[in-house]
Amino acid sequence: MAQHTEHHGEKLPAQTKEIWKTFWILLGITALEFVIAFVVDADHYKWTKIGIFIILTIVKAYYIVGIFMHLKHEVKSLIWTIVLPCIFVVWLVVALIIEGGYIGFERFFFGK
Repeated sequence: MAQHTEHHGEKLPAQTKEIWKTFWILLGITALEFVIAFVVDADHYKWTKIGIFIILTIVKAYYIVGIFMHLKHEVKSLIWTIVLPCIFVVWLVVALIIEGGYIGFERFFFGK
């Protein structure tokens, strides 16, 4: 405990302000998603609605990873070390879904 220092009453206004700003941005995006989920007609605008949700989710992920996980202030090589494998995993999932759909189509229509 000799290394422990206490700072009573000391605040970090810049960091606190940034956290609150991020909180309000995330709250606004979540509220917008909630409104879109219940207001936009799912029958006519299904793919538009899904696209909007994907875009808003990516924006929320950017703020969460950048601010709360402190990745925004890291060196670029570390950021790419984390982001690039995630991009490849997303690409793999999309490729597997497309291939799975093609194989299912072939089996359904041609009985292979």
